[in-house]
Amino acid sequence: MTQDLWQRGCERLAAELPEQQFNTWIRPLPAAAVSETLQGAVASLLVPNRFKLDWIRNQYGGRIESVLSELAGKPVRLEISLAPRDQADRPNPVVSAPLSQAGAPARPNGIPATPSLPPTGAFSSVNGSPAHAAAPAQTRHRLNLNLTFANLVPGRANQMARTAALHVAGAPGQMYNPLFIYGGVGLGKTHLMNAVGNALLADRPDARVLYLHAEQFITDVVKNYQRKTFDELKAKYHSLDLLLIDDVQFFAGKERTQEEFFNAFEALLAKRAHIIMTSDTYPKGLVDIDERLTSRFDAGLTVAIEPPELEMRVAILMRKAEAEGTTMPEDVAFFVAKNVRANVRELEGALRKILAYSRFSHKEINIALAREALKDLLSIQNRQIGVENIQKTVADFYKIKIADMYSKKRPASIARPRQIAMYLAKEMTQKSLPEIGELFGGRDHTTVLHAVRKISAERQINSELNQQLHVLEQTLKG
Repeated sequence: MTQDLWQRGCERLAAELPEQQFNTWIRPLPAAAVSETLQGAVASLLVPNRFKLDWIRNQYGGRIESVLSELAGKPVRLEISLAPRDQADRPNPVVSAPLSQAGAPARPNGIPATPSLPPTGAFSSVNGSPAHAAAPAQTRHRLNLNLTFANLVPGRANQMARTAALHVAGAPGQMYNPLFIYGGVGLGKTHLMNAVGNALLADRPDARVLYLHAEQFITDVVKNYQRKTFDELKAKYHSLDLLLIDDVQFFAGKERTQEEFFNAFEALLAKRAHIIMTSDTYPKGLVDIDERLTSRFDAGLTVAIEPPELEMRVAILMRKAEAEGTTMPEDVAFFVAKNVRANVRELEGALRKILAYSRFSHKEINIALAREALKDLLSIQNRQIGVENIQKTVADFYKIKIADMYSKKRPASIARPRQIAMYLAKEMTQKSLPEIGELFGGRDHTTVLHAVRKISAERQINSELNQQLHVLEQTLKG
């Protein structure tokens, strides 16, 4: 029967999807209206905002259609559209199921689910105090409205961080709290944080969101310390729904700042507000920061953003050129991406140089023009980074002899740094695999390929190795 098709579909999805995914994205949806057509049936689903519309359509649309069609025994097409504001909070029948003994909504298969947050557009009450209807006028979110998920180029380098951020934007306060994002400069950490804030405000315009750099928090602490107005500081930070704070490594050595941030941190988590932080290193790598803080930083989810891989760099260049009203030929984008490897900020700088050179010289963009526009950058890069320099830097870092890079010795204390040096040689120079193999004692190119793949894969899951590689990369770039 079409009347209960949506509920039966939700029951099936609850059994098939990971529990956290179902609770975050499917459970809160209002029931879809199912209508008959000559070709089958249409399930019309209303969602509260554009962010959720795009995410559900792209991530779950095909699966929902497949489940509904199977249950109905005929084709069912899913239509998703934006709900009027007064309908945005109507509950899914599955959400309204009786509470289990644990007090959480019962899932169709009898497994207790994570309790849902208060309805969209309302604030959680804290310690019995009433929910606030709107954020105070003096609270300014300081978000960059141009930094959204829509214009963040996805890739392997930011995949895990982006996925976690999307989940936080869809269900703040529930999972990955706090979310700690680390990586080098110019890799998109700030973009990702702002994207979460902008997505939450699109969903809940009255949400209390604040983005700031760690130095601004330090300034606020100093100012309130001088004025003896710490109640103002608490009122500002402890009442937020989402705190986004950049570069927490700047708290190093500042004891009063760390104490106030610890207090704010505890207060926000207690009221199930969400905290997202960024840093240039992982929590345990932070120096001169109280251990009780770093242990809390690491208590939620810690994810890295890596330097973008070649394909991602090409996509970034072409998208940013398009945003500037210019089409960049793909071969030019590949040329630039192969030569500018460090981060997104350097890619943007290279793109600006090429666009300016093209406009001033009234020449079309091609590889020859790009090479001319970037000649200073390319000459510096080629002069600084070579395989020999990489071998010396890695050998010094791991305290082995440079000769061990070419030798046939295979103990782990030597083989591991050698593989790391091969990986860096492939990532940071224009040398081919056979050329790199030759420079490592005449090794076969398959040996180099194995090393590159091994270190690349481990980097994604081993935070200590990732930090070591980050230090080596920064050292080699000078």
